[in-house]
Amino acid sequence: MVFAHGFGCDQNMWRYITPAFEADYRIVLFDYVGSGGSDLRAYSDNRYGSLDGYAEDLLDVCQALDLREVVVVGHSVSSIIAMLAAIREPQRFSQLILVGPSPRYVDDPPGYRGGFVRSDIEGLLEMMDKNYMGWASFLAPNVMKNPDRPELSEELEQSFCSTDPRVARQFAKVTFLSDNREDLASVTTPSLILQCSDDMIAPLEVGDYMHQHLKGSTLRVMKATGHCPHMSHPEETIELMRDYLAACE
Repeated sequence: MVFAHGFGCDQNMWRYITPAFEADYRIVLFDYVGSGGSDLRAYSDNRYGSLDGYAEDLLDVCQALDLREVVVVGHSVSSIIAMLAAIREPQRFSQLILVGPSPRYVDDPPGYRGGFVRSDIEGLLEMMDKNYMGWASFLAPNVMKNPDRPELSEELEQSFCSTDPRVARQFAKVTFLSDNREDLASVTTPSLILQCSDDMIAPLEVGDYMHQHLKGSTLRVMKATGHCPHMSHPEETIELMRDYLAACE
């Protein structure tokens, strides 16, 4: 079971989930180049100018460890990264667990609502350029959306701030401006979509869209709110993952 973190995060944020699966799976954690404890010298603007570069990271990990029958648990943009990896090497993956996925964050009216208009995204990117710390302190609580547990927002903010600003800005641009809707039809790996009930990053309409266009997918709308249920609501996340994997046996 390979856990792939989301934008601005690192592998440590899976710590509430992984112990529940250690008895049944080999657990693999990693940081994308430019995130967490990775070697920043390996970062390349060219390679990471699209999500394909991050999919290569995931495949590199799987190839280096000779992993087969892999269950990939991807958070946020890593859901799409996992899909791209599974399209390239479908024989390597058994299931995809997609936590808060979105194939397109920008609205495309009248038929698609991603949750943002392009000017929203451009404003966030501009804020990153002008006041990176302010951007982090603004975005973290809105992403986490559990105000009764401020320590979670603080951890996410610290994670944002620990990422090299240049790398974070590029990853944000690639994440929020990519359009991977056409890739959904090419995914053959069975998948579980975990959709939070109130998520500013991936609204309910996005979960429905993913389910409608992703063959062999199962959609579960969670009681959890925010965009990081593996941190804010780990028990519910674990239960839904276990139920899905048991049904796949």
